[in-house]
Amino acid sequence: MTPDEARARFAAEPVARLATVDAHGSPHIVPVTFAVGGDRVVSAVDGKPKRNGRLRRLENIAANPRVSLLVDHYHEDWRRLWWVRADGTARIVDDGPELTRVFELLRERYAQYRTVEIIGPAIVVEVESWVGWAAAG
Repeated sequence: MTPDEARARFAAEPVARLATVDAHGSPHIVPVTFAVGGDRVVSAVDGKPKRNGRLRRLENIAANPRVSLLVDHYHEDWRRLWWVRADGTARIVDDGPELTRVFELLRERYAQYRTVEIIGPAIVVEVESWVGWAAAG
């Protein structure tokens, strides 16, 4: 799968899994909503209930900005299986026009964000590699 095909498949899926690692090397993975623009993937903290206000993914990115995002497509016909991973460097955006733009991108992509508040901060990932596999082709 070429990087362009991988990016296109990734962008078409509704949810990704964000993998981070803390300062001690312990992994953490959570599902996230996201938007893709070129080689950048953005996500943000929204108003859905959270266990607590200090999200581990944000703490992990502050300690170690290397992240992976994974989307996969399952089908009963295993010839139609595929996955794509985006590896890159993340940063946290707390305010300003870039945060506003992330919110706009997410509202454009997900109708739910017209009623669920996006509170921030945002996660911006500069993707360095798009890697994928498909059972067919």
